[in-house]
Amino acid sequence: MKKQVICSTVFPLLCILLIFLSVEAQTCSPSGKIKGKTPPPGQCNQENGSDCCKDGKWYTTYKCSPLVPSQSKATLTLNSFERDGDGGAPSECDNQYHSDDDPVVALSTGWYNNGKRCLNYINIHGNGKSVRAKVVDECDSTMSCNSDHDYQPPCPNNIVDASKAVWKALGVPESDWDGMDIYWSDTD
Repeated sequence: MKKQVICSTVFPLLCILLIFLSVEAQTCSPSGKIKGKTPPPGQCNQENGSDCCKDGKWYTTYKCSPLVPSQSKATLTLNSFERDGDGGAPSECDNQYHSDDDPVVALSTGWYNNGKRCLNYINIHGNGKSVRAKVVDECDSTMSCNSDHDYQPPCPNNIVDASKAVWKALGVPESDWDGMDIYWSDTD
């Protein structure tokens, strides 16, 4: 109560500035754009409905992701972490491929945090259920449209790219796999 009185009567401009900075610190602005190029024939795996880069199209890139409070809102997407899957190269964290029957994920660049979440577990909450999944890769928000990224556009900054095992554990019908709103958090 005293803080509210001080803000409204003594330092109103300072309070407005602090509120603005607090909100601004929670946002993540685009860091640039990259120009797409058409992949060589047969080089973009569209196994899980993945998009392929388009020649001349500009794609937004991010070096950040929204802050991670106790739970972060995200979009769950489908990815194969297996050899010859639509995930492209081996996983960034351990240079290995992973079975789609294992609950594994790739996080957008900012959340991946230069590998600081590598091989750690996160909790994913969606469809009224929860699942624990291991972070094994980065869903690159800074670059793509190349062979390492299976000639796919860069990830948005709010993606948890998950194996089939994650979708199954959340009880989502296969026909609805892709683009689901979820919340995630680091495990204790």
